[in-house]
Amino acid sequence: MRLATFQAGAAPELGVVVDARIVPLNRDSRLPADMIGLIAAWPDAEPQVRAAAQAGAGALPLDQVRLRAPIRRPGKIMAIGLNYADHIAESNLGTPEHQVWFSKAPTAANGPFDPIDVPKVSQALDYEAEMVAVIGRGGRHIPRDGAAAAVFGYCVGNDATERAWQHRTPQWVLGKSFDTHAPFGPWITTADEVTDPHALGVRCYVNGEERQNSNTRHLVFDVWDQVAHLSQAMTLEPGDLIFTGTPGGVGAAMKPMRFLKDGDVVRVEIDGLGAIENPCAPEPDRG
Repeated sequence: MRLATFQAGAAPELGVVVDARIVPLNRDSRLPADMIGLIAAWPDAEPQVRAAAQAGAGALPLDQVRLRAPIRRPGKIMAIGLNYADHIAESNLGTPEHQVWFSKAPTAANGPFDPIDVPKVSQALDYEAEMVAVIGRGGRHIPRDGAAAAVFGYCVGNDATERAWQHRTPQWVLGKSFDTHAPFGPWITTADEVTDPHALGVRCYVNGEERQNSNTRHLVFDVWDQVAHLSQAMTLEPGDLIFTGTPGGVGAAMKPMRFLKDGDVVRVEIDGLGAIENPCAPEPDRG
């Protein structure tokens, strides 16, 4: 199934995408009102969601609603660096012996078609096309052979990065955590519909120009490695996001470097998961 958070009126709602329509779910009082709650309750909620999808009551055309971030405020956004061989090479670094992790602030979460801020404090905004794994059952000390059962589904993501802030210190968190710099979606494709998450084409376009083109089979540490490793350090909870790494082709590795600017449009596509497309705009005054 494809589960989304959408807005057709004053408040966001949950929905299930069927072909080119979205079926609202929040009209069923038995279902949780938010995506994290739905993921946590999935073993009991799944039959009701499937029934709603089949009935199609109140379905709306997708092009008449606004798709929001599937999870409006994730508990954790974890991201792995240097996880495709071509990106490692263009970064002039060696293949890491251990997984390289950083976090993105939950306030970085952004919708699949909403603007990405070009920060006031610097003009070195970059893109990173990534597959995003959404934690379901989760847990602690998950073995590699149990990692698949801990993943609820997958999204398309862009690990937008402020390069000047990323590289001014050894810690990458601030450069990765600007508001709006984690757009993802357009929905969550549940894991049962993804035959092999390690065989999906990943592409990124800036203003229609292809910048990245790879496949998740080239991950250095695959999703199961990532889940097993992270869960040794922290409890993975329903709705946590894992940005699984970006392939080569980022703007910072081009000669000359090509950073994003006001008016640019970044599109990320992943086979079977859909696409997100975000315009870049000057950071607004938020007070």
